[in-house]
Amino acid sequence: MHLALIILVGAVFSSCAGKNDQAAQAAAGANQVKDFKVLELKPRDATLNTEYPASIQGQQNIEIRPKVDGYVDKIYVDEGAVVKRGQLLFRISAPQYEQEVRTAAASIASAQADVSAANMAVNKVRPLVERDIVSKFELESAQYTYQAAMARLAQARAALANARTNLGYTSITSPVDGVVGSIPFRLGSLVSSATTEPLTTVSSIGNVFAYFAVNEKLLLEFSRDTRRISFAQQIKKLPPVSLLLADGTLYNHTGRIETVNGLINTATGSVNVRATFPNPAGMIRSGSSATVRIPSAVNDGILVPQSATFELQDKRFVVAVGADSITHNVPIQIRENTAGQFFVVDSGLKAGDRIVIEGVATLKEGTKIKPTPANADTIYADVK
Repeated sequence: MHLALIILVGAVFSSCAGKNDQAAQAAAGANQVKDFKVLELKPRDATLNTEYPASIQGQQNIEIRPKVDGYVDKIYVDEGAVVKRGQLLFRISAPQYEQEVRTAAASIASAQADVSAANMAVNKVRPLVERDIVSKFELESAQYTYQAAMARLAQARAALANARTNLGYTSITSPVDGVVGSIPFRLGSLVSSATTEPLTTVSSIGNVFAYFAVNEKLLLEFSRDTRRISFAQQIKKLPPVSLLLADGTLYNHTGRIETVNGLINTATGSVNVRATFPNPAGMIRSGSSATVRIPSAVNDGILVPQSATFELQDKRFVVAVGADSITHNVPIQIRENTAGQFFVVDSGLKAGDRIVIEGVATLKEGTKIKPTPANADTIYADVK
């Protein structure tokens, strides 16, 4: 009995001692100073890219509409076909215009015969008038008849030209080099100049327009930097812009910003901008989506990795490290519309400050750490 009691008491004391050892180890682990990579900030020159989603439109989107009434007799192209200027697209069956050409041609022949007869009459009467055999009234009457015949001949020729023009409208060609859009009509469809839908749309894509929107604040900042030149001249001095295609690849031609819409969208607070890109191979199609990338130069700027920042109550912070290796949460003001892996800091940090670049979400205010210098060249390797 006594032996069992002694064993039980020993077990209890052993268990308590084990728990105390674990608690001590946990406390020691909690108080252990951990290593964190720290970056010392220095002013840098860089080119940062800002990206904007864009929609692509052809330089010209021309609706192809019939000018005469008739039935679709032939369709020479298919949807999505690349066509050249003057290439035949459709033929409209309109026999009445062929008949009008034949009728006008016959009217010309009849009018020419009338002109010849009237001319003969004038030539016949003129010598008789000169010899006072007939009165001058007869000659004037013959001349008026000749003039009327000439007028009828001119009218017949005009009717033939008009008939041929209408007949020419039955053959519909492409007005530009481009790509054929959808074709809603099929063979035998009745069409006219009053038809609501066009026969098709040909998009001229030798150059394409990329439309995107920038916010009002950025536009205002850009407008204030006049440098004694006009807004139009400022646009001309903007650097070339790049285009990221829908699959994420970089388009091999750069473009230029050409126009900025004069009206600000009150619902979104943004303004539409148009950039033009060459498209010699016809690779980009009208209606596609892309991303416009605009480079911006930063001179002697303080750049911090975006991963080294965090947001709290609509403010952005970094974790700064003092000389005593104690962390402090520092609010910063960053430049708007800076994209990529870095933020440009306008206030809150200065050259020589040190910030934690990894694990900032796990650090509390006033934590003592063991700073490990990070390789700045590696961190800023992607900054050009």
